[in-house]
This record gives sequence, structure tokens and C-alpha cells, in this order.
Amino acid sequence: MTDLPDPKTARELKGSTGLRRIINAAGYSMQGFRTAFRTEPAFRQLVLLNLVLLPIACWVDVSPAERALLLMTPLLSLTIELLNSSIEHVVDRISLELHPLSKSAKDMGSAAQFLGLVIIAVCWGVILI
Repeated sequence: MTDLPDPKTARELKGSTGLRRIINAAGYSMQGFRTAFRTEPAFRQLVLLNLVLLPIACWVDVSPAERALLLMTPLLSLTIELLNSSIEHVVDRISLELHPLSKSAKDMGSAAQFLGLVIIAVCWGVILI
């Protein structure tokens, strides 16, 4: 059995509640976007891909459901990249030593991103071709 912190203590460590917590969370999210953009080339490439695909998704003549898919799939890939980068950072924080479990974690994050790109290609291909 693991020793988990008392829920009350965990809440106290997090700090604010209510509107202040929401504002703080938004600020942390913006810091995460800035860090990803500054430190992760793959994230910058996906931002560029989104800057190309999202306007096209708004411009093409498709149904509202199809437009939603065209808009969501590139954004999903950005989300996957943020999670993949987070996994890589945590693994590197724990140890830079080569270890099979570290490699597996990083490889699985990369595989998730690959599937995200496949989802983009399939959705865009099926809808536009």
C-alpha cells in the first residue's frame, strides 16, 4: 500500500480555490505552451502544421461535422505532442541513464504521436478526397 497524502493537505498544497484557481491554472497552461514552443522542435512543427490546416478547414466546403473533424484532428496532435513531451521530460528528470523502461516510455509517447498524425491523414483524406 502506498502512502498517499491526506486529501486536505494535498488541497492546501495546491493553494487557491474558486476563480483564483482557474486563473492560476490558465497561467500554468500558458507557461506550458511557451515552454513547449521554446524547447520542443516537434511542437513548433505541429504549430506550423496547425497554422496551415486550421484555416483550410474553415475555408473548404464541408458539412459542420466534417469541419469539426478537420479542426479537431490537428489540435489533437498538438495535445498528444504536449503529453509526449511531458513524458520525455519526466523520464529525463528521473534519470538520463539509458534504461529499457525509459526507452519504452519514450517510444510509446512517440507511437502515440505517430497515431495522431495518421488520424490527421486519414480524416483529411477521407473528407477531402
